[in-house]
Amino acid sequence: MNLVAIAPLAEQEPYRQLVAQHGSPLMVLDCDTLRDRYRELSRALPRVRLYFAIKSLSEPAVLKTLMAEGSGFDVATTGELELLRSVGAERSDVIHTHPIKRDQDIRDGLAFGCTTFVADNLDELRKFVPYKDQAEILLRVSFRSLEATIDLSRKFGCSPERVPELLADASDLGLKICGLSFHVGSQSLTAAAHVDAINVCRTFFEDKSVKGTGHLRILDIGGGLPVDYGRQQMDLVAFCEPINEALDTYPDGVRFYAEPGRVLSAPCMISISSIVGRAERAGLWWYYMDDGVYGAYSGQIFDHAAYPMTVFSDSDEVNPSVLAGPTCDVIDIISELAMLPELGMGDIVVGEMMGAYSIVTACEFNSIPKPKLVVLNGGHEA
Repeated sequence: MNLVAIAPLAEQEPYRQLVAQHGSPLMVLDCDTLRDRYRELSRALPRVRLYFAIKSLSEPAVLKTLMAEGSGFDVATTGELELLRSVGAERSDVIHTHPIKRDQDIRDGLAFGCTTFVADNLDELRKFVPYKDQAEILLRVSFRSLEATIDLSRKFGCSPERVPELLADASDLGLKICGLSFHVGSQSLTAAAHVDAINVCRTFFEDKSVKGTGHLRILDIGGGLPVDYGRQQMDLVAFCEPINEALDTYPDGVRFYAEPGRVLSAPCMISISSIVGRAERAGLWWYYMDDGVYGAYSGQIFDHAAYPMTVFSDSDEVNPSVLAGPTCDVIDIISELAMLPELGMGDIVVGEMMGAYSIVTACEFNSIPKPKLVVLNGGHEA
């Protein structure tokens, strides 16, 4: 259920000015927020090289801002490589983390300059035999997490029990397994799953008697660092403290990677929508916005997110209400049974924490265009 706050009407004015200048609906990207978030995470994980997960928010302004901060990039497709090429990204600062790839994907990655890839099974390892002198591989390990909102280890990764076998298979194929990777899933509430995975993986870095462990020098702890969609500020330093303590137990010389996406991109973008229609149905006011789940709010369908929202009114009277999107589909409902004041045509609705997995999954159903992007503070200064 979305949290819908009511703010004084006067606070609507800055959003009205943006709508007057650019139209509605809008997605507003604040690059200063993105910079601050990247620096905060860098301080929280001081020994970890950060590779931004492009899939969470693939706007060029985001990539340029993070490039200026010194971020690396996590890609999963040739299309994402082309985005990096278009903004002039350093080719040595890219890892290709999709565990399942076509031969063309491998060749495209190598042509770009990416030499670090991920695999999680023997068939995938065999794809790298023609490129064994060019590519290094991170073996992805599966760690199921019951507390994660999205359990990625259900789809990708080998079991820890299979790691010795796959390391030996890779060695027999003449491949270099340079490290291990994992992803404990999205929106884990605590760092316990990360810590457990780090501790299990450490055994393979310590036990050199296992065939194929001689090249292990990288641990990629994936993504999954959470954000709070309930308007509470997440303390990244406190969340990452047990992760750092677990990493400190590794042998000297091991390098650490991470693939942050949502934790960087979510806070840096808001949406601005307008009320374009209303009707009273079965005792409820229905307010129809010019954006919905086929647009910027697509994350409610694909990402299991319920974004905090704000409407503006000086009225003390509220009634059970519905916020719906503009398409003809009944699934296009953003918030049901919200307690709202009476809203009128042109009133503003602001969605918060909307940078991650929102505009990247939007479409143009009913031939309704995606929201226009407005970039603030996009100078990309370090």
